[in-house]
Amino acid sequence: MNLNITPQSQILEELTEIDSFLNITASEQIEETVLRGNDLVVYISRTGKLLADAKYWLNQAKKSEVLEIIVDMTKETKATAKTVNALVDSVCREEQYLVDWCERCNRTATHQLDWCRTLISKAKEEMRLSGMYVHK
Repeated sequence: MNLNITPQSQILEELTEIDSFLNITASEQIEETVLRGNDLVVYISRTGKLLADAKYWLNQAKKSEVLEIIVDMTKETKATAKTVNALVDSVCREEQYLVDWCERCNRTATHQLDWCRTLISKAKEEMRLSGMYVHK
């Protein structure tokens, strides 16, 4: 099965680009809002895929031999489950960071798309009230 998993370095590059877009203050001009909404739909889809890929890499890291060695060592020293989990989290911190960033970008894009819908609805209502827009 060819999963077409995005490499971690590419996930980081794409998230940097998407995050830059998400950090732009949006205009309330309706034409710009529609264009931004179109871009946000694509980014929501892409960040969803990147999130799945980042979780794949996180799971791969957690399955690695290094973690098996840590688990074996902690069994010998009778470490608690909390200690083992803290060690695993420490070893997988970069993979977890990508997962967290993907989730944040996906949520932010979703909230911004909701804001675009609100602005478009507001503009439609203003046009309706002014008599410029007739709903069919």
